[in-house]
Amino acid sequence: MRLDKLLSNSGVGTRKEVKALLKKKHVKVNDLIIKDGSKHINPEKDIIKVNEEIVYYQKYIYLMLHKPSGCISATVDKQEKTVIDLLGKELQHYKPFPVGRLDKDTEGLLLLTNDGELAHQLTSPKKDIEKVYYAKIKGRVTAEDVKAFEEGIILDDGYQAKSAQLRIIAQDEISEIEVTVTEGKFHQVKRMFEAIDKKVIYLKRIRMGNIILDDRLKRGTWRELSESEKEYCLSLRSGG
Repeated sequence: MRLDKLLSNSGVGTRKEVKALLKKKHVKVNDLIIKDGSKHINPEKDIIKVNEEIVYYQKYIYLMLHKPSGCISATVDKQEKTVIDLLGKELQHYKPFPVGRLDKDTEGLLLLTNDGELAHQLTSPKKDIEKVYYAKIKGRVTAEDVKAFEEGIILDDGYQAKSAQLRIIAQDEISEIEVTVTEGKFHQVKRMFEAIDKKVIYLKRIRMGNIILDDRLKRGTWRELSESEKEYCLSLRSGG
């Protein structure tokens, strides 16, 4: 990899700023001053320093975000606040994007990464990755509803959703439930309940595959995935 590309990809600065650092002899590779940004280096072996600070190269980032209501699952929007806006510039330069989508008013677990292959594996309908949601439902959810979800709800456009697991936590005028789906159709959970004449009034994703929302994460905050969580993701990425 070119030295100037590594430095800019690592958040040291823009290409122009990196060029200036090189010219001013502020960059070292293995303790030798390097002024040529086209020099090819091995980020796993070579030690790169800028102003005597070691630069650690990271190709991919894997983040868990507790998405709050009111922001959209997009990278850029001229009018709405996006999930990427919640990150600092030190992470934004990696150009992360949300894996799948949560509706603007839906909260909970959202993975952010710049690893396109992993995102494909996690969102591919063929993989049947489980997504678990906690929801509050206007109306009494019944055992008949549980059976209907298991058999496959027919949505408003005539599409029959795959079998889903519906667990009733509390039954009342406002019911509390957990639902597990393996698809990601537009507004799917909301539309499934609309199909049985009930309305979702609160929705929160709490699990995606083996990744569980960290209950210590406040809304709007994030953390890097743990080593075990990364191993799970990488096993999916490699087709495991």
